[in-house]
Amino acid sequence: MALPPTLYRANLQLADVDRGCYQQLAVTVARHPSETIQRLLARLLAYALCFEEGLNFTRGISAGNEPDLWLKEPDGRVDLWIEVGLPDSERIVKATRHARRVILLAFGKGLPRWRDQHLPRLLAVRNLQVLTLDAAFLKELEDGLERSIAWEMTISDGTLYLNSAGKVLETVLHQAVGERSPG
Repeated sequence: MALPPTLYRANLQLADVDRGCYQQLAVTVARHPSETIQRLLARLLAYALCFEEGLNFTRGISAGNEPDLWLKEPDGRVDLWIEVGLPDSERIVKATRHARRVILLAFGKGLPRWRDQHLPRLLAVRNLQVLTLDAAFLKELEDGLERSIAWEMTISDGTLYLNSAGKVLETVLHQAVGERSPG
């Protein structure tokens, strides 16, 4: 019998000064039994960092042909395709052919090797943005995580300030490819 997903409820107070996006977001995120906590956190961060009205979580790792999040047009075409982790560059290039915009939030132990191996191929892709997350930031965020999440997030001058349970964390959003677009 397959294990059920674990549900996390998140209340996010978002002040993205860089994009002029100010929102109070409430979302429920399902963590697949094989998904790491850091990957779940990266998906939640991607939701907030890229928030636009209509952005939705997909079935995630349960559906290999879908991104982690997406924003669809009324006619079903994909406007925004968001991946987290360290996917193969071919998957990202393919996504850029099927979506108007693609954002990758790259993180993980293999990030330096992935950057050397895949980033050169992605530099020329016009509708792609690649942000990298610091592993230490995700590790700090993981410590003390509960199933009810309350974050106050401010993004200013490419830096993310996150207040969680009285603990203030800070990380630079490294722009590896493209520019952060307005929301």
